[in-house]
Amino acid sequence: MNPYIYLRALKHAEHTVFCVQKGQKTYYDARFNKYLPLSSGQQVKRSVLQLLTDNLNVPVSPVTFNYEIEIKKENNKILKPKEPWATCNPTYVDQLIGGWMRAKNMAISSDNEEESEQKDEKSVLKRRSPLSISAMRPLHPLLAGIDEECISFDRSDHPDYHPVNVRIKGTNKLLTEEEIEDFLDKNNRSLNRRIWIPDNKRTTGLFVYDIAIDLRTLFCVSTNQHEPEIRKEMISFLKEKGWVESMNAFGKCLVLPKEEREKVIPALADALINWRITSNQARTFSLMETLAVAISDNANTIASAIRAKLVDDGEKPKAKPIVDENAGAELYVTLPCASYIVTESETAEALENAKNSLISRMMAFDYEHQL
Repeated sequence: MNPYIYLRALKHAEHTVFCVQKGQKTYYDARFNKYLPLSSGQQVKRSVLQLLTDNLNVPVSPVTFNYEIEIKKENNKILKPKEPWATCNPTYVDQLIGGWMRAKNMAISSDNEEESEQKDEKSVLKRRSPLSISAMRPLHPLLAGIDEECISFDRSDHPDYHPVNVRIKGTNKLLTEEEIEDFLDKNNRSLNRRIWIPDNKRTTGLFVYDIAIDLRTLFCVSTNQHEPEIRKEMISFLKEKGWVESMNAFGKCLVLPKEEREKVIPALADALINWRITSNQARTFSLMETLAVAISDNANTIASAIRAKLVDDGEKPKAKPIVDENAGAELYVTLPCASYIVTESETAEALENAKNSLISRMMAFDYEHQL
């Protein structure tokens, strides 16, 4: 059995923001000489993991944020941020699926610390996520774009309710109301309660994201201590929790018990298809409806199933979006897809059927007996 599942999904976005960086994160396409919007793979991954934990009604794993105080000359103290620490605990589902990296960023020099604490703070633990996730980017450079708008923060409808502070530059002194009115009168100026925010980027178009699932490591944690994912203490803890000792292509490992896998798999399948970007969209929410999903154990077939074709109409090139049922992948087309692509195969059950396909593929893999 092929140990990989490949998924491509096509989404429509309408006048929205994926990731805030000067309004909208972009990259440059040299072929078509234009800047294009994207949502990073990290943001897609975080959205998937958030929905996964929501579906299971479990908390996300805690993160420890580390800081270091550096003492300079004349007893000046500078607070410096260091690398945050993950729990490195696969009993948290977002750690099991999302992976972790805990770097040795706070070496201890004091001789009074316990040896176990020194090891804890100096160790490097890393687990590669079994999910490889692409950025969400345009299906084709000609099928998405960016526009700009000028927005405002306006409270001018109740001027008496919203106070205005005027201070002299370089000081904390506030002008009195009489001093403000005197200044405005003498300088022919006014104060309003409206701030204009120019050049806000928004994006619209057809977008795709790709995910590869490595079934060999999906529910397996390596027990190798030469390049450790977990420490020996965690290995003992997981065994007590019922994790099964086994072997995969990468060596000895512990496998999440079957009854726990059967809880996670449906929630994960749902999260991979139905995730949404909900942050940074207070002004510009978009449903980002899913138009089509392609699933296969061959990466080339999902690229063929959901694609675009460049069309030269004699004036300037255009791109035509295509969903192809005969490309070799399982294809699931939703009702909204017919608004943007000519298709006769759309169904109301498309996303549910796609989710069930993912569930059956993940359930069928023999995690305990890979070798």
